[in-house]
Amino acid sequence: MLLLRSADLPDDDAWLKELKLDGYRALGIKSSGKVELRSRNDNDFTARYAPVAKALIKLPDETVIDGEIVAVDEGGRPSFNSLQNYGSSKAPILYYVFDVLVLAGKDVMGETLDVRRALLEEHVLPKLADPIRYSPELRGRMADLVQSVKAQGLEGLVAKRRTSIYEPGGRSGAWRKMRINQGQEFVIGGYTVGGSTFDALIYGYYEGERLIYAARTRNGFTPQLRRELMKKLRPLETKACPFTNLPEAKSGRWGEGLTAAKMAVCRWLEPLLVGQFEFVEWTPENHLRHSRFVALRDDKKAGDVTKGI
Repeated sequence: MLLLRSADLPDDDAWLKELKLDGYRALGIKSSGKVELRSRNDNDFTARYAPVAKALIKLPDETVIDGEIVAVDEGGRPSFNSLQNYGSSKAPILYYVFDVLVLAGKDVMGETLDVRRALLEEHVLPKLADPIRYSPELRGRMADLVQSVKAQGLEGLVAKRRTSIYEPGGRSGAWRKMRINQGQEFVIGGYTVGGSTFDALIYGYYEGERLIYAARTRNGFTPQLRRELMKKLRPLETKACPFTNLPEAKSGRWGEGLTAAKMAVCRWLEPLLVGQFEFVEWTPENHLRHSRFVALRDDKKAGDVTKGI
């Protein structure tokens, strides 16, 4: 079940609130005694996040749960960059569970969220231990929750209607998400030349079938990361610019615009790679200010990336 992006969230008891965790959504599945972890795009995460899969062996047989795989930094905050580099990174890996779809062979997706979470608390979670954790309900006024998320530098909040059933693949609005600290996924469509690798990544988002240029950034890269990214960029190089709104007539107040003159030092890519980026704000010219690369996202399809709220 997918979350609908929203500029604000309901502030009443009919909605359950949780933290929006910056990680990989994944189903935990146990069938015929075998455990699997599957991503939203049905990628197999079982071997990749083996400690989580090992802990799920104590699930009741023929059970499917929904949750988020996250890596946490020294301050206990989710770190998507650490998750991407899991294996080389020493960051602890956790799996926050928030729903159950099938319990001991019984399909419970038609039950309300409150009922499903009660089943999860009674029949599933008591059998599991670290690195499996419960995604707790957040209680309090929305204004206070937003302020707390801002203060702690967390990503955002989620609100789910308590009476909602589980709708696989649906984005009905019964589950909603609100990003509080700015950032989202973008499609990487090119780079500017610089040194032995690249100077800046060029990226944007889709409006229908049109790829729209949003910004370029040289922030967020270590020398090693630049080398690793370059290995992924080179095979995708193409002569055609994938952005339909380029070139731009002016560079803009903050210099984010990409004019024909600036495009002379650009190299274009087939728009297949998706990256997570942080930024301060959108400008009136529909560009991003002070953006920073966080990590590649192999759990997102380029065609699904649109402009966030």
